[in-house]
Amino acid sequence: MKSILFAAATAASLAVFTGAAIAGPIERACMASDRGGNRALCGCIQQAADMTLSGGDQRRAAKFFKDPESAHATWVSQKASDDSFWDRYKSFGRTAEAYCAG
Repeated sequence: MKSILFAAATAASLAVFTGAAIAGPIERACMASDRGGNRALCGCIQQAADMTLSGGDQRRAAKFFKDPESAHATWVSQKASDDSFWDRYKSFGRTAEAYCAG
């Protein structure tokens, strides 16, 4: 009986931890931001990111939630790599707006 209860408790805790681990960098940044906290909206934005951004781009974009100045610095940068990232980031923004507007 104890082993069955232990297995059930382990499975339940695994489900909780797995759900938290599944959240992507955009969703985590959204939830942690002062404008975040809406799990449904942040999850939707993460889904848009999954459709449009690579993992590296998502990690870079997630930093914009905490440091908006880095977004501005990327936007005004003259580097080709920043320009191409910004094009992908704008595409993500348009996708998130259309997909999550509800």
